[in-house]
Amino acid sequence: MNWLARLQHLDRRIIFLLMGLSILIPVLFPLPMSFEVDERVQNLYQAVERVPPGSRVLISADFDPSSRPELEPFFRANLDHLFRRNVKVVVVSLVPYAPGLVSPLLRVYGERYHKQEGVDWVYLGFKEGKELIIKAMGANMRQTFPTSYAGVSIDQLPIMNGIKQLKDFPLIVMVSSGSPGTKEWVVQVQAQYALNMVSSCTAVQTPDYIPYYKAGQLLGLAGGMPGAAQYEKLVGVPTADAMATRGVNVLNLGHAFIILAILVGNISYFASKRREP
Repeated sequence: MNWLARLQHLDRRIIFLLMGLSILIPVLFPLPMSFEVDERVQNLYQAVERVPPGSRVLISADFDPSSRPELEPFFRANLDHLFRRNVKVVVVSLVPYAPGLVSPLLRVYGERYHKQEGVDWVYLGFKEGKELIIKAMGANMRQTFPTSYAGVSIDQLPIMNGIKQLKDFPLIVMVSSGSPGTKEWVVQVQAQYALNMVSSCTAVQTPDYIPYYKAGQLLGLAGGMPGAAQYEKLVGVPTADAMATRGVNVLNLGHAFIILAILVGNISYFASKRREP
């Protein structure tokens, strides 16, 4: 029992080192950890699968640097999913910090799948106005975004031919970190135009949006990094690109180490107390 007693005086730097290794190892060497796929994520995946090839899907990419670790992995996997199925992608943003994050990713995935800007994908950019912009897109998409983020007239974009308002999209994907986001999309336009919508949101927002899913106003819902990891699994994102899966592995191993440290600490404490006269 002496070694348990000595743990009471273990140098805290050793604990910090072990904690750091439990985080670093799954980042450098992704571990094949299994996990279940939630029904909400499964239904989100199926909603994307039902979109006919050649159709156009609208993505509202509304995340910023603070929410990027949770939401960018889903956005990447969603682009993977859509481009693999030969679905065209139209992207807008309602938060001002999104363009610098969204535009480069669209170009990377467009090049990866040999998709042409303006024909297979387009980024219409950011527009200030919050809920008013959502309602305006519901009524007239072309007036709300007359040009793309690159400054090209919407009338000169083949991908926008025949698109006049939100109901012309068979599916709308919301990647939202706050307001405006999923709630505003559902409240402002979903019921009015009977739109098919799915959402990826931060973990803390997920409980607020589950009622929308239960009511059928959202066809699917992916909450935070775990939801994104489950979606990566369904899409079949390669391990090297599966950012959320690696992140979940880090969380799992990190939490496992903390629990182990608590157990060992308590065992050593009570063992040393029992030896005292």
